[in-house]
Amino acid sequence: MPPHFDNVDAERKHRKQRLAAAFRLFAHFGYDEGLAGHITVRDPEHADRFWVNPLGVHFAHIGSADLILVSHDGKLIEGARPVNAAAFAIHSAIHKARPDVIAAAHAHSMYGRTWSTFGRLLDPITQDACAFYEDHAVFDHYTGVVNETSEGDEIARALGVKKAAILKNHGLLTVGKSVDMAAWFFISMDRCCQSQLLAEMAGKPSRVPHEVAIKTRDFIASDLAAWASFQPLYQFISRKHPDLENG
Repeated sequence: MPPHFDNVDAERKHRKQRLAAAFRLFAHFGYDEGLAGHITVRDPEHADRFWVNPLGVHFAHIGSADLILVSHDGKLIEGARPVNAAAFAIHSAIHKARPDVIAAAHAHSMYGRTWSTFGRLLDPITQDACAFYEDHAVFDHYTGVVNETSEGDEIARALGVKKAAILKNHGLLTVGKSVDMAAWFFISMDRCCQSQLLAEMAGKPSRVPHEVAIKTRDFIASDLAAWASFQPLYQFISRKHPDLENG
């Protein structure tokens, strides 16, 4: 079951460890791309601040001590390195618009960004894809690198109350009530993009019927199921990188 904490310091430490683990996993899966990509988690004490990766540090090297704390108005609260401008523009808007969102993930993964060029929603063609059925959006207004908070606001509006968005000609964005959930949804969504790309190369894939897709989504993409799905990945990466338990 998801953990509960007696004090805010313990919860902050846990969130930062999970955030560092998510970056290591993203590196493992090849989601790193130069300076692109970011995952954030809301601070448990200050709801108007979030922890994020610093600019110019490889995902595979990020530990809890490397994370920086940024306020929703752009002030660097903690950390020595600068924040990625796109990370701030996108994530500050999402965290402000969605109080229920604890964590958000965005990266230029190969299959996610390839699928994004179609500007289409994923179809419910597999059990795994049903997790996103009627619960993801498309943001189809690509105008270049997101450096302005106004475009972050547009992305947040496109996302709405859903858990994921396909940013046309850009990549994927997922959110959740924990780092575990946001990271799991991203990893799963990227694989669903890969699956649909392969299926459409081979022919015309069949769709899961609406009622079955809804039933499947509610089972495999519930808060508990999403959190639980991330735990084997955390076990894997924490054993591969034992330093994640420090800090």
